[in-house]
Amino acid sequence: MLPKPKKNWTPSNWASWKPFGIGEQYPNNYWEVFRAMWLSRDKLPYAWNILDKGVCDGCALGTTGMKDWTLDGIHLCNVRLRLLRMNTMPAFDPVLLEDISQLQKQKSAQLRDLGRLPYPMIRQRGEKGFRRVSWDEALEVISDRIRTTTPDRLSFYVTSRGTVNETYYATQKAVRAMGSNNIDNAARICHSPSTAGLKAALGATATTCSYKDWIGTDLLVFIGSNVANNQPVTVKYLHYAKKAGTRIVVINTYREPGMERYWVPSIVESAVFGTKFAEDFFLINMGGDIAFLNGTIKHIIANNWVDQSFIDLYTVGFAELKTSLESQSWEELERLSGTSRESMYAFAKMVKEANKAVFVWSMGITQHECGEDNVRSIINLALTKGFVGREGCGLMPIRGHSGVQGGAEMGCYATVFPGGKSITPENAAQLSQHWGFEVPASKGLIAPEMISAAHQGEIEVLFSVGGNFLEVLPEPDYVEAALKQIPLRVHIDIVLSSQMLVEPADTVVLLPATTRYEIPGGVTETNTERRVIFSPEIPGPRIGEARPEWEVFLELARRVKPDLADKLAFADTAAIRQEIAQVVPQYAGIQHLQQAGDQFQYGGSHLCFGWNFPTADGKAHFGVLLPRQRELPEGYFLLATRRGKQFNSMVQERKDAITGAMREAVLMNAADAEQLGLKDRDRVILKNDLGELLCQVYIAPIQSGNLQVHWPEGNVLLDKSKRSLEGVPDYNAIVRLEKKCDK
Repeated sequence: MLPKPKKNWTPSNWASWKPFGIGEQYPNNYWEVFRAMWLSRDKLPYAWNILDKGVCDGCALGTTGMKDWTLDGIHLCNVRLRLLRMNTMPAFDPVLLEDISQLQKQKSAQLRDLGRLPYPMIRQRGEKGFRRVSWDEALEVISDRIRTTTPDRLSFYVTSRGTVNETYYATQKAVRAMGSNNIDNAARICHSPSTAGLKAALGATATTCSYKDWIGTDLLVFIGSNVANNQPVTVKYLHYAKKAGTRIVVINTYREPGMERYWVPSIVESAVFGTKFAEDFFLINMGGDIAFLNGTIKHIIANNWVDQSFIDLYTVGFAELKTSLESQSWEELERLSGTSRESMYAFAKMVKEANKAVFVWSMGITQHECGEDNVRSIINLALTKGFVGREGCGLMPIRGHSGVQGGAEMGCYATVFPGGKSITPENAAQLSQHWGFEVPASKGLIAPEMISAAHQGEIEVLFSVGGNFLEVLPEPDYVEAALKQIPLRVHIDIVLSSQMLVEPADTVVLLPATTRYEIPGGVTETNTERRVIFSPEIPGPRIGEARPEWEVFLELARRVKPDLADKLAFADTAAIRQEIAQVVPQYAGIQHLQQAGDQFQYGGSHLCFGWNFPTADGKAHFGVLLPRQRELPEGYFLLATRRGKQFNSMVQERKDAITGAMREAVLMNAADAEQLGLKDRDRVILKNDLGELLCQVYIAPIQSGNLQVHWPEGNVLLDKSKRSLEGVPDYNAIVRLEKKCDK
């Protein structure tokens, strides 16, 4: 049994003795409540029902209403409150799009605030804007184009914006019925390196533990992950983890203020005095994770702190890892990690002293050229002490969106079928037999490949469910040029985005979508801890002619393939869940989810429980990993880009309430700034061969030699050719810095 949190107040954990953190920089969560109420004042009963009965469309914690399965009490965060208005806002007047010349100058945040997209609309080359059309006309334009081209020239992308399992499943089935595997979703761009790393090492493809394991474990480690900003509901878990005696450690390039202390609004003690979270920060270079973790393991082995019995009985590859580490010098590990041998020893000692530990990571680990190896290095460390498959232990690639986990598992991927099955002739034949039509047996294009193919004139149709390639992929000018070459672009969404307003090569079609709360029959999502949760339809106002995306895709497929019409129809979402249960084995049970509160956790609370690993040999596999070699030219910096007050690329504020940094800020080490003669708020230009970005210096506790800027602003400095083995863009760069001389 894990230790329980202390019931009494614990002043030793307080962030400040000043009541309510007066004068401190942190989010005003109470203000967020009032702000959300004010913005939705025209739909308050409906807004309340969404919060009280719907499953959160924010991060992948997956609260039902305002409760979850980890802790009692209210769970409500400012991310969800910021998204609320998108569910309650009225539609905009279609006349607004008759001439889009002025709208093209606006940012997506401004476009979003205009209101919901109410009707299908179409714009053709040479026209000033869009005109309203019927659903029948819109779908006929799309199906005609698809019928006159070949499947390899089609592309489909599904974002994780509140997208549900039923939509993912029906969409990929429809696309494959039309003969293509060119379908991808946001799950790949976030965590496909995690899936690949976990599968290779453990045979599992998702987080191995539960959120409950955070509270009372000996050691909780966050690597390249900032839950205070991206999954703020979880700070409640961190508060109680501290009260249960858990040691919280952060490994990152930046000493994230929200991971250091936070005022949790739903806990009186923390609301008044705040809570100190991370006791230790290990600041490393961007991309220095493998070097730091290899050095940690090198210390653990040298001091015989490993669990040798576990290693001998349940793993393979340890001897090879040990030999490899012996050849990696401390000097090189220090240089590449950006930290000292002594720091690695300090962390190794914490791992040694822990009987149980949980490791949490996110896109600071995955979105690198070596993302898969980054993940394997964390797994290597966990395996030295058997920190998997038991209570209080686990490996958790935490998800930032409520719809991401299910996207991959429903097979909405160019490289796997439903259930994560590889795209092979054998698996294609099996799926063909089940569905009653031929399923393509070769891998499709992933998102970056779609854009590259479009740039070369090899894509006829791009169908995007939400998403905005302009703001999520490197080299936005290249992306825009590619979009302008696609003869037919289709965007189905609930609001406008800048991608929709890119000039058409021939035709652009906009289709209005429902939110998850508007879908008849209710839907399901899968959260980070593999919990499949039912979200009911919330009665209330409906927008124009908005339709559920799953219906749209199946009708489109029936128009393209009328001979398959009887095989491409579901009576309702319950029927989709029935088929999911048959096609995706781990989702058996989804067919029984019918009302609010219904849920199950596939695989149980712990995957690989009892150290039973679903690998070919039944054992966990260590990996031999070499740190990424990087020579930093004199005068250059390592640059990371993923941060900001936003929900993925959906920017919500110019100022980050946790850091106090504005969108144009570049976070910089004080000593680096002093050496260059720079001070706070000085204007500088970041440059490399791809582009430049005008910034203001923001002195911050960041590792020397490293910089951070906001995203997607920093995309102009990223190289589209740099991707991980799974095709994830590397959202980091090397830049030089010049002081801006104002004239």
